[in-house]
Order: sequence, then C-alpha cells, then structure tokens
Amino acid sequence: MKIILKILRPSAICLLLTVIFYTQNIYSEETYTNPVLVETMNLKSEEGFTNPVFGLLGIGDPAVIFHEGRYYLYPTGDQHSYNVYISTDLINWSKGPKVFKSIESGAWAPDVFYNPDDKKFYLYYTVNRKIGVAVSDRPDGMFTDKRILIKGAIDAHMFKDEDGKYYLYYVEYPAFRIFVQSMQNPTQKQGKPVQIIRPDTPWEKKHAAITEAPWMLKHKETYYLIYSGGGADTQDYAIGYATSKSPTGPFIKYAGNPIIKKGQGVFGPGHASVTKDRNGKMWMVYHQQKDKSKGWDRIICIDPVSFDEKGVLIGNPTRSTLQPAPATPFIEVQPPRY
Repeated sequence: MKIILKILRPSAICLLLTVIFYTQNIYSEETYTNPVLVETMNLKSEEGFTNPVFGLLGIGDPAVIFHEGRYYLYPTGDQHSYNVYISTDLINWSKGPKVFKSIESGAWAPDVFYNPDDKKFYLYYTVNRKIGVAVSDRPDGMFTDKRILIKGAIDAHMFKDEDGKYYLYYVEYPAFRIFVQSMQNPTQKQGKPVQIIRPDTPWEKKHAAITEAPWMLKHKETYYLIYSGGGADTQDYAIGYATSKSPTGPFIKYAGNPIIKKGQGVFGPGHASVTKDRNGKMWMVYHQQKDKSKGWDRIICIDPVSFDEKGVLIGNPTRSTLQPAPATPFIEVQPPRY
C-alpha cells in the first residue's frame, strides 16, 4: 500500500482513501438486544362481543414490509384499528399514524402487500373473524376498505409467486386449519380454497390445537410455509414450517419442528414475518411473551434466520443478549409526511 501511495498523485490518494473508507463503513457495525419494540395497553371486554383478548395487551402479530428505505411494521393493537410503526434499521421504531379503523372489534393480525404492478398497498385485515382487503397509495396512509374476502377466518397473508400468480394464505377459525386461496388479483378470489396444514402434532396441540400465522418464503424452487402452533397466550407458543414444491401443496412438516421455541429467557415466540436487511440477510420479526404468565402481554423481537446447505430453515430466538444488528447502509431518508 505504501508503494502505491508514493506513485499516485495527492488527488488520486485522496480518492483512493475515500473509496476504502466508504467500502469499509457503508454498513453499520451496531448491535442490538431484544425486544426492539414494546407497547402495552389495557383492553376492556365489550358488551355483545365475546373478545378473547382483553386486559393487558402488548402489541404482537407483526407483519413487516420494506419499501423505499424504510421498514413498515403492522401489529395487532387496540382491537379496533391498526397503527403503522416505521424504522430504517429494524431496531429503532417510531409510531406512525393509524392506517385502518373498524367499527367492529376483533381487529387482529394484519398483513400488508405491496404490488409493484399497480404500485398499490393492500392490507389484509381480520375483523370479528372475517378477512377483508383494503387499499392505499402509500404504506403509511389510510387504507380504504374494498370488500370482505373470507368469513370464519383470521391471519391472512398474501404471496405473489415469480410467475405472477397470487395466493392468499389464511387460518380457518375456530378450527385453526391453514388454507390457501388462489387469487385472480389482490382483491378477487379465483377457485376454491385448499387446506394445507392442520394441528396434528404434540407441540401444535399443547394447551390448544392450533396452527396459525402463515407466512410464505420461496427458496430454490421450494415453498416454505412458516406457521405458529400451540396456545398463543402461553409460553409454549412456537414456530415451525412445512415445505412443498407447489404453493398449494401438499406440504410436509419439518421433522425438527418447532424451530423457534421457548428457552434461555425466551417465552412464547410466535407469529413471525420475514424481511431482509440491505445485505440480503433474512430477519424474522415476531413477538415473544414478556414472561411465563398466561395472557397477551407481548413484545416485538427480531432475530436472523437462514437456510443451511440442505435447505433447512434455522434460527435462534434471543432475549436481552447482545447481537450483531441488521446491515444498514448510511443513506439519507427523508422523514415521512402525514
């Protein structure tokens, strides 16, 4: 290096050192600990509606998307509406505006899908055990309700395959079986739904027979259906996955399920979504129970997940343990306007 610097002109040396500095520092080397987002509220039981979620509630069931330099997180909140939370690094979150309101109770587990074809954002909401779809021009804008899609269902998730076909995954309620519905477009169904997963293993039936919170990944022509099982209000809630060569199945559950479960200070990890940092590394965004107590006092956490050389999806939930942070380039992002 010293020989090269002697040969180069001063201006060239400055340019070279700038390039070296930028290359070495384009990604932050920060660390983080879980949880990354905590917000709690007290909910009252409502007359005329048997609401299983009341008392102390911590936001949970996070769905995350990345768009134009920001991450947008949509969780279950006050049971009548959804707020969006915004971050540039998956660690530091600011609470944004309400993006959806309902006169009915039971607003749970939203999912937001950005469609590059029409540049619209689609919110798949659950309200009073019905799944519907709403649309917005921006991820932090108010979503306009379009229609109810499925009754007797919760936990919708939209997946668009590489061939341009749409698939809506959801949970039949109260049977807690996971179905997939082929879609003509983000707001219109096509054909009949297909059952792909049901609670039939011991970990899925602990406290209650549940398979829920579907989230789809595709890796090397294999479809990975991530889902949660067991009692959602307990420390035994956990995450597993199943694989298929088709988005409509048949799906085979991984023999090593659950892959994300309680232990080492972690309680009830579940209801995950997956996004990537700017290095392409996958991050699972999910909730944990705050402690061993039964209830809905949840906290939002993030941890990396990856595929090994055999295609096995692996991850490790953490709590209060210093971890390398997601890779975030030093880029200037304009503040959002509401």
